[in-house]
This record gives sequence, structure tokens and C-alpha cells, in this order.
Amino acid sequence: MIIELGHFAFVLAFALALAQTVAGFAFWQRGGAASHFVQQAAIMQFVLVGLAFAALVQAFMVSDFSVRLVYEHSHSIQPTLYKFTSVWGNHEGSMLLFVLTLALFGAGLAAFSRNLPDDLRTLVLSTQGLMVAAFSAFVLFTSNPFWRADPAPMDGTELNPILQDIGLAIHPPLLYLGYVGFSICFSFAVAALISGRIDAAWARWVRPWTLASWAFLTLGIAMGSYWAYYELGWGGWWFWDPVENASFMPWLAGTAMLHSAIVMEKRNALKIWTVFLAIITFSLSLLGTFLVRSGILTSVHSFASDPTRGTVILAMLAAFVGGAFLLFALRASALRSGGLFAPISREGALILNNLFLSAATAGVLVGTLYPLVLEALTGARITVGAPFFDVTFGALMVPLLLLIPFGPFLAWKRSDLVAVTQRLIGAIVATLVVTIIVFALMGFPVSLAPIGLGIGFWVMFGAIAEIADKGAIGRASLAQNWSRLKGLPRSVWSTAIAHFGVGVTVIGIVCATAFQTEIVTSMRQGESVEIAGYTVHYDGERLVEGPNYMAEQGAFRVTTPWNTTRGITSERRVYAVSRMPTTEAGINTYGFTQMYIQFGERFGAEGRVVRLWYKPYVLLIWLGSLIMAGAGFLSLTDRRMRIGAPQSARRKQSEPAQ
Repeated sequence: MIIELGHFAFVLAFALALAQTVAGFAFWQRGGAASHFVQQAAIMQFVLVGLAFAALVQAFMVSDFSVRLVYEHSHSIQPTLYKFTSVWGNHEGSMLLFVLTLALFGAGLAAFSRNLPDDLRTLVLSTQGLMVAAFSAFVLFTSNPFWRADPAPMDGTELNPILQDIGLAIHPPLLYLGYVGFSICFSFAVAALISGRIDAAWARWVRPWTLASWAFLTLGIAMGSYWAYYELGWGGWWFWDPVENASFMPWLAGTAMLHSAIVMEKRNALKIWTVFLAIITFSLSLLGTFLVRSGILTSVHSFASDPTRGTVILAMLAAFVGGAFLLFALRASALRSGGLFAPISREGALILNNLFLSAATAGVLVGTLYPLVLEALTGARITVGAPFFDVTFGALMVPLLLLIPFGPFLAWKRSDLVAVTQRLIGAIVATLVVTIIVFALMGFPVSLAPIGLGIGFWVMFGAIAEIADKGAIGRASLAQNWSRLKGLPRSVWSTAIAHFGVGVTVIGIVCATAFQTEIVTSMRQGESVEIAGYTVHYDGERLVEGPNYMAEQGAFRVTTPWNTTRGITSERRVYAVSRMPTTEAGINTYGFTQMYIQFGERFGAEGRVVRLWYKPYVLLIWLGSLIMAGAGFLSLTDRRMRIGAPQSARRKQSEPAQ
């Protein structure tokens, strides 16, 4: 009965989304009752979709195998956590989560947008409602998670064993809050084009939503990367998989949009470009949805392999993106250009930032889609792998990373590059010293690794120099330094912290890529192997019984160069229901460095194939991502990021003169 109530609630949400869309677009200029209805409909819509989602969760938690989706993706002996995550560990449930996220952002805007003009808010919510209606229809008519199984089976067929991990509880929700969250920016862009309200105030209204989506997407990508790293047993953290790229492209475009919105807000410039990026960013999110669910890709990330569903999603992609770009083409010529500025200025630096990020997005897009297009046109199959992406993306990122520290020091409209360089002299000297030391410690090799580390340190030192300069460090007393630092807006701190996080990630990538050591060998009980100064001793294996699997567990002892010893285990599991094997890597962490062991197949009568990786400073990759996301959330707490004027300003204006 509960599942039918959930189904009914979802149908009501679909009907309400249609009503919200029709009423909003028909009466957006009238305000009043129409505007109020659209706001209330957006909130009620979220409540109804939330009830539908809760009903599906309940079905999974009590193992109601009369629901077909529960039967196909769960089992009674699964641990409770994995019964819960099974809700979205499949196509139908994940699409319901997709719609829930769309409704969440619509409800959030309705609840926290009282300072937006009525007409703009109504148009934004109407566009958001249209997307909720379209994807709700897709769920109801092609991917209904509420269908019953008749007759009801006694038990289920189990969640994919690869997905039975804590990562499934964290990665998809964060990812959806990110790239589905960009839908609200898309809605803002469509509303602005319809109403003609594209100015600095629009940029200020859209920036918090862009920033929140970007921060969640950063966390989602980082979590997905780490999940693949420790779960798949291949020792890598990024594979340039097409579906990985599908979430990375909106992140790149969203990063560009964040920076262009700053120029639009501060200087009323780049209006056309910012609106274009808002459309592109969510378009790339929809493209990722199509790639994951169309069946045209073979990937561990793919949810579905149904061409019919893929065709429907492609049609929706064409309708939303084509409609938005048609509207853009009709209205862009009417937009006025903003203020003028010199090439050497903060505006110029942010434009360069956008050019590099846009080119990187285009490079990843071409590398991802070219094999698919070629196969569709000619039938030929090719693979565009990591070498292409590493060279293309790396060549575009290096100049961008070199540029980052200069941006915050440049003045608006016109700046002096020589004066800015002088203010960065401390960071320049520190970077050169560190790079030379790294070269010396490595014996001055013919290698780009020390240069890569130098670039990472340059970005970090540049971020420190920005805060030091604004705090007048070295130019004033400690009391004055402290007072200035306390008075800095949180957006200034967040910018410096985010750039610092970029440098941390760069250093982690360089170290894990250039300095890692890998050994593939066979080991018998009692044997040892040396790797990067560590001694790994194989103590033997044993059978381990889990809640829904049996595992062959290899036990190892790792002795560090400083003579400390720690145990580590790695497993090969076979799940009871699906009989599917998986590998669980053993990982020991030493600071930011990890020793990674995969327990492989049998070799001879007593041996095992063992794969070992020494990963120096690999955790810096994800630490930097956490720092970047944290900086984004910190910026959201800045008063200047709130929609509309601060409360105190409004109160002051309303007070009578004394």
C-alpha cells in the first residue's frame, strides 16, 4: 500500500509541475496570485517527490520484493546500508533521485528568493517546473520504479556487488546536487533571456546557486575518484572514462561560469558569455545523463543499456538545449555590452581563465564523443585514451595555473603587470627555491616532475601571498595585521583557499603520477618483497565469511623504512547470490602516502599474484578537492553572496530620519 501512495504522490507532483509551468509562463508578467501559486507549487512539488522517494526507500528497507525494482536490485541478506543505497543503485531509482534534486533546487529558490523580482522568479520556477515535469514523465512512462512484480518472488537478485560500498551512499547524492543543481542556473539563463533582465543584479542572484552546485560537484567527483581508486583494485584514481568525463565537463564549464559571473557582477561585462555558459553547463549535465543511460557506452558507471530510454533522453536533451540556444540566438543581439577595460586588468585575467577552461572543456568533449560519432558514421571503433587527454588537458592547464596567482592582484579596468609582479616577488622566489631543491634532491633528472611540483607550489604560494598582501603582512604591526585579516570578506578568504586547494591537488597529481612505484609479482606464504624502501611480507591467506559473501583474504605485514610494522589485508570476494567476484584492495596510509596491495589470482599450487603500488602523497589529490569545496561553502556564508540586500540595510532605509 505504501508504494502505491508513493506512486500517487509522484503522479500528483508531475501534474503540479505541469500546472506550475503553464501558469508561470502564461502569467509571469502579472505577479500577485500567479507568482504566489508558482512558489507554493514548487515547494509542494518537492514535498510530493520526497514522499514518493521515501516510499521507495521503505520498500527497499523492508525487502518488499513485490516491488519489481526491489526484487531486481536487492536481497534480504544484504546489509542495511546497502539496502538503502540500492534505492539509487539502479536506473529507475537514480532517475527518481534526479527528479528529487531538481525539485529540491526549485523549492530552495521558492523559499529563499523573496528579494528577486516577481517576474524573474516566476520565470525561473516555471523553467525549473518544466524540467521536473519532463523528467517526471520520463520516469513514469519509461522507468517507473513503483511497478509491482506479479507473482511476488520470495527473494531478490542482489545489488551489483561493485556497488555494495559506502561510496554509493555518498558519491551519487553529491554528484546530483552538483550537476543537477546547475539546472537552476540554466533556469535563470532562460528566464533572463525571456524577460530581458540581464545585468549585474542577475549575476549576483545566480552566483550563490552556481557556487553551491560547483562545490557539491567538486565533492562528488572527488568521492567518485577515491571510490574507484580503492574499490576497483587497479591502483588508479582517474581513467578518463567517458562517464567520468561527463561529470568533469560540467565542472570545468561551471568553474568558468563562476569566474565570468564575477566580471558581470562587478563590471556589468561578459553578459552574453555568462548566460551562454549557464546554458552550456547544464547542457553538459544532460549530455552526461544521456551517456550514462543510453546504452551507447560500456562502463562500470553506466546505469542502463536501453536504447529506447536513450532515445527519449536524447529528445529531451535536444528540446531543452535546442530551445535554450534558439532563445539565446533571438535575444543575444539585443544585449548591451558592459564597461570597457584594458587587456592587463582583472577582467582580462578572468577572460583568459574562461578561454583556457572553455578550451579544456571542448578538448574533453571532443575526446569523449569522437569515438562514438565515428562509430555511428563509419562503423569503425577507436579508443581515445589517457595519452590524448593528458597531453591536451595538461597543455591547457599549465598556462592557466601560471596565471592564477596574478588574477587577485590585478585591479579592475586597468592594472600594471610590473607592479603586480613586484607584489608577488616573495611567491616567485619561494617557488624557484623549492623547485631547485626538488631538482637537487632528485639528482637534476631530465624530467618534468619537478617543474610540475613547482607549478603546484607557485599556485599555493600565490594564494598565501594574496592573503599576506591584503593583511599588510610585513608592512604594518601585528595588531594591524590581525585587524585587517579579520576584516577581510569571506569571499576573499574563499578565493585564496580555493586556489590553495588547486595547488595541493596539482602536487598530489604530480607525485602520484611521477613517483609511484608498481610491482606485480607472485608470492608464497613467508616471502617478502621490497618496494620503495618498504618491505611487504606475505603471512598467508584464510577464508572469511561476510554477511553476503565469502572471501579469500590475504594477510600482509608492511615494514616502513623507519622500522615500524603494520598489518594489511586484501580480499577476493565471491557474493552468495550473484556469484560475482570482486577485489577489495588493502591500503595502509602513512601521512599523505599510501601502500596499496591487490590480492590476485592463484599462481601455481601455493602462490598468489600480488600487485603492489607505492603511492607517494596521493591523498593530496582529494585533500585539495576538499579544500576547494570547503572554500566554496565558506564563500556562501559571505553577506555579499546572499540574494538581495542585507537585512540591516533594508532596516536602515526604512527608519525615519532623526
